[in-house]
Amino acid sequence: MSKIRREESFGDGDTTLRRSAAANLNMIGAEIQLTAAASGVVPDDTFTVTQAVNNIGFGRFQIILSFVVGLCWMADSMEMMILSLLPLALHCEWGINQYRQAFLTTIVFIGMMVSSTFWGKLSDRFGRKQALIISGIFLFFYGFLSTFSPSYPWILCLRFMVGFNIGCVPQSVTLYAEFLPTKQRGKCVVLLDCFWALGACLEVILAMLIMPTLGWRWLLALSSLPSLCFVLCCSWLPESARYMAASGKSEQALDTLSRVAKENGKSMLLGRLVVDDMHGMSRGRLADLLSKDLRRTTILLWIIWATASFSYYGVVLMSAELFESPGQLCSLDGQVGETCSAQCHPLKTSDYNHLLWTTLAEFPGIMISLLLIEKIGRKKTMALEFLLFTITLCLLFNCSTQKSVVTAILFLARALGSGLFQVAYVYTPEVYPTVLRSVGVGSCSGVARFGAMLTPYIAQVLMRQSFQGAVGVYVLSTLVATVCCVLLPIETRGREMRDNKG
Repeated sequence: MSKIRREESFGDGDTTLRRSAAANLNMIGAEIQLTAAASGVVPDDTFTVTQAVNNIGFGRFQIILSFVVGLCWMADSMEMMILSLLPLALHCEWGINQYRQAFLTTIVFIGMMVSSTFWGKLSDRFGRKQALIISGIFLFFYGFLSTFSPSYPWILCLRFMVGFNIGCVPQSVTLYAEFLPTKQRGKCVVLLDCFWALGACLEVILAMLIMPTLGWRWLLALSSLPSLCFVLCCSWLPESARYMAASGKSEQALDTLSRVAKENGKSMLLGRLVVDDMHGMSRGRLADLLSKDLRRTTILLWIIWATASFSYYGVVLMSAELFESPGQLCSLDGQVGETCSAQCHPLKTSDYNHLLWTTLAEFPGIMISLLLIEKIGRKKTMALEFLLFTITLCLLFNCSTQKSVVTAILFLARALGSGLFQVAYVYTPEVYPTVLRSVGVGSCSGVARFGAMLTPYIAQVLMRQSFQGAVGVYVLSTLVATVCCVLLPIETRGREMRDNKG
């Protein structure tokens, strides 16, 4: 009997030990799950690209990526800044009239408009990196080839192709944003505009040094070099991990994320990389932007982008019109006569200085957006900047004859216009899912170019017929855009970039 009791006692003790061990294991398992959840991994040992990027954080990889993508923006900026310099040079050398000068600018925007959606669809189907490399190669080719244009029709065709390839530049923002942690994304995309401003300032300085002696052909040749530098740097540039994961290439996406973690000196999350269900949505289809869930957002963004471009380039052209002829400041009404094409007035050093000061307005615009975008959100920042833009333009109704006052008004207007573009570039990739992100940004960019195509007829034609009427058009359009910003249904501040429509 005693032997049986001892065996029962040992059995009870063994059961107690097993229960205690099981309880300890459950506690350890719970702690592991809590730790995993805190680091971004869900309890079943899976994680998404967003969770991996947030875990890796901002580091050396993102800094290098900023400079590589920045080269792409510098190339875009320098080619756009040429639009204010090249027509005047051709007016002096080839004797082209003002309408041909204006069309030389318009043809670039036409190229950008027709290509924006094309590059967006190409990026969503074949990858951001591939589209950027192809566009970068042809941007350099056609930009450099413009140097040898023998006549006006030739340079018109070549500048159209330059605009066509510039249409892919917004995809660099998509690629850039998809590698940024949620907390740093807004500020980093806004700061990317520093490369745009730097490129514009560099173009003015380059023109100041080259145009008086070597002429416009050398300016075009040297201005194409940033796009070549970008293409050469693309050997380092990785494909978007988010794009590869959404394309079913999980292993390649995992390799890219591991590379980012290694360059940042961080450990990679353990587990299996997953992508949220795509709900059967096709990749890269423009029609999906007008689906029930996205229709309101898309239409409002199209209006916002078109107005931002319309008003920003309107201020740029307006500045040239207001200061073109001494003694006619704010007194252009009725002056619609065509100027003689033989009248050539090359820009002087003081004119280049004026252009440089105007271009420097981009930097205050960056700072304004940087201060507001994470504090009050993307929607409110765009709405506030559009409202301030409207108020600033209203000051021109009582236009002063003092150049310093008008310069200050236009400087502030250009700063706000520049800031608007950057907030739009932050908001748009965040609001669309991965499968539609590039085509969404591309469509918005295309609509923006349409707005830019219309603005010369207001800032250069209508303004000479009715100064007050031209200013009124810009005031009304920016006021409508302010309302559109308020009506946007989604605020993306602190919101993870989505892989699906939900």
